[in-house]
Amino acid sequence: MLRRRPRLGALLRLFTTSCRRSSLQPPQQPHLVPPPPVAKKVPFTVSAHGRSWSDPYHWMRDTSDPDLAALLAAENAYADAFVGSAGSGGLRSRLAAEMRARLPPSVATPPQAWGPWLYHQYVPEGKEYPVLSRKLRPTGLVGTLLDYLSGSEKEQVLLDWNEVAEKNGYVHIGSCRISPDHRFLAYTVDTSGGELFSLQVKDLQSEHVVFSSPDKGIVSLAWARNSESLFYTVCDETLRPNQVFCKKLQSDEPGFLVFTEKDVNCCVDITSTKDFKYVTVNSNTRTSSEEGFFLDLFSVFVIESDNVREGLWPIKKRVDKVQYFLEHHSGFFYILTNAPVNDIKTTTEGYYLARCRAGKSLLDRWQIMTFPGSDCTIEDMDIFHDNLVLFLRRNGTPLFCSINMPIDVDVQEPKELDDLNPWFFPIPSNLCSIVSGSNNDFMSSTYRLVVSSPVIPDLTVDYDLRKRTFTILHQEEVTSLSANLGTVGLQPNVSSIQQNLQLVQNSQSWSDLSKLFSCERIEVKSHDGVLIPLVILYSREAHRHGESPGILYGYGAYGEDLDKSWCSERLSLLSRGWVLAFADVRGGGDLSWHLAGTKANKINSIQDFAACGMHLIKEGLVHQNRLCAIGCSAGGLLVGAAINMLPDLFSAAVLKVPFLDICNTMLDPTLPLTVLDYEEFGDPNFPAEFEAICSYSPYDNLSPGVCYPPVLVTASFNDTRVGVWEAAKWVAKVRDITCTSCSQSVILKTNMQSGHFGEGGRFMHCDETAFEYAFLMKALGLGDTTMT
Repeated sequence: MLRRRPRLGALLRLFTTSCRRSSLQPPQQPHLVPPPPVAKKVPFTVSAHGRSWSDPYHWMRDTSDPDLAALLAAENAYADAFVGSAGSGGLRSRLAAEMRARLPPSVATPPQAWGPWLYHQYVPEGKEYPVLSRKLRPTGLVGTLLDYLSGSEKEQVLLDWNEVAEKNGYVHIGSCRISPDHRFLAYTVDTSGGELFSLQVKDLQSEHVVFSSPDKGIVSLAWARNSESLFYTVCDETLRPNQVFCKKLQSDEPGFLVFTEKDVNCCVDITSTKDFKYVTVNSNTRTSSEEGFFLDLFSVFVIESDNVREGLWPIKKRVDKVQYFLEHHSGFFYILTNAPVNDIKTTTEGYYLARCRAGKSLLDRWQIMTFPGSDCTIEDMDIFHDNLVLFLRRNGTPLFCSINMPIDVDVQEPKELDDLNPWFFPIPSNLCSIVSGSNNDFMSSTYRLVVSSPVIPDLTVDYDLRKRTFTILHQEEVTSLSANLGTVGLQPNVSSIQQNLQLVQNSQSWSDLSKLFSCERIEVKSHDGVLIPLVILYSREAHRHGESPGILYGYGAYGEDLDKSWCSERLSLLSRGWVLAFADVRGGGDLSWHLAGTKANKINSIQDFAACGMHLIKEGLVHQNRLCAIGCSAGGLLVGAAINMLPDLFSAAVLKVPFLDICNTMLDPTLPLTVLDYEEFGDPNFPAEFEAICSYSPYDNLSPGVCYPPVLVTASFNDTRVGVWEAAKWVAKVRDITCTSCSQSVILKTNMQSGHFGEGGRFMHCDETAFEYAFLMKALGLGDTTMT
């Protein structure tokens, strides 16, 4: 067995006959819960780098095995009985009812203009999924009257997710693209949960599907400027997007192959430039060969969208960990990149802005436009006819700014960002999340953002890039709130905000709940002295210092930050005195923060998470026996590894579609996405990287006889990102080798028809969250109250 050397405390506990954890938890009421299922064992030996170890639950890899289906059914029954007994029964349903009551009957996004149309999405009353629709823009009084008389002012439904779900039992819409002439809608849809997306193109005039690709596993879509051709990427058998096809809609011929990426370490993404003149083909990820040198290939190409037969133009050769994001404006390619300058790495972390002439013979003549500055990074860009929009981060705070276009063509030296006269968008000071709207119209002078935080329900804001003003269009409704709500920067004549958080009309300010809830960002020192950002949220009225329960959320992978946007479901915990904390451990975030938590550095992520948990207890924010943890997917690996390292730190945990069996998975390159994950977690074909993976693999580091906390593990049977067997194997092994008494509180809940991202409907999401919250309350012995 591959596992870490047990800590001294763990060794001592092996010789005890009583369950230590039971003395730390409050007594729980007896309930009629059957004993947990016992998984069968089948001898199997795994070998790598001269080692061999037993894996008796390897048989679960065969998802067609009827014994696995029977086991998962038994586990679901056990999980339902376990959680069903919470709060003397009925706690789960009460929580779900609370969450549903806070949702408005129907929701809608404000219409966004693109060309002659206004596009928007809405969820009809009582429905789970959104509807995409449009209507013509008013063109003055006469035009509006003519539209009304002709009936063209009526809304046109383009795509109803609910209809697809009702027909197939499951729906996941991937990419969705309107053609430049607004006649066609191309979208990808998964109806099995396995993320093998199919492509359909709908003629919005006839409302008929005019093309349905025979290929499965389609990811990216990009339209040609003339709306006659559609580009799309197709995956190989490991779900790696590796080919680009082009389909001419008015032709009976199948889509023809434009590009193939042969390097199994790389995947392909495509996008149209904002003016639709070019399609970019970006192929990035791991680039070094087994011999250690860089492959002499290009990583980014462009193709004239209306002149496909001319072929691809290579922009730059592939360099390890260098990326390029390209847009077009008035004969120039504007490129966001982290490429070395003059073969020397810049002192600026992240990306800078460069450009070159849009000509085949001029692509190597780059001109650096601006570096962001020592305290700032550029993370993304968007481009319009008159403006360039940059998404930045300064000292951990997200920012957006606009720069007038075109930029002076005679610029010879890189400029400071401030020299380009940027307009920084006004945003709330305690903001944690900014998401761009669709912003499809290249000719528009308005930029839409959705801004949010744990105490700011989602705000839809339009920024006028010419006038440098902003307009708040909408704030998410939250019903069933009885307290008075705080406001930020309201006009003097506005005295309050309505209970449902809808903004007073014409008031150019946002509301928040900071009078009800404390939300602060602090930094916690990790094991090596590095400061880890931690956002802490709790009710000012219900929180009890030193007594409150709490949840620590973590992810720490792929350069992704934790989602800290508004979520009304959290109110069910906050009102009961819970503390919710979000740890942005290394492995997420910008490039340097990401790399500090990958491969051999993955242990940093785990240590960071543990440090944040210990801080919550040390400062009295959470009771020492009431701290829980939640991790999803790669975040499940993080939490699982932290539990192995410090099994007494967390009193309960929820692992959602968790990546737990990393050692066995990374040793199998035939599994979807495994090879692409070498760059994130390490390549086990190299002994040093194999040893690093083995050192923290949650499945391989379970400690025999040790008291583990109650854990809810969720899985999806059709998950192609993280196999259902990873959760099932981990639960079976915990029950087999750890404390017999404690492991009865480790449960497995499997959705037998969905994929990695679950069902997706807004009411179904309430039910899933209620299940998780009820489990945690039962695990802590709290029932339906906070401190008992």
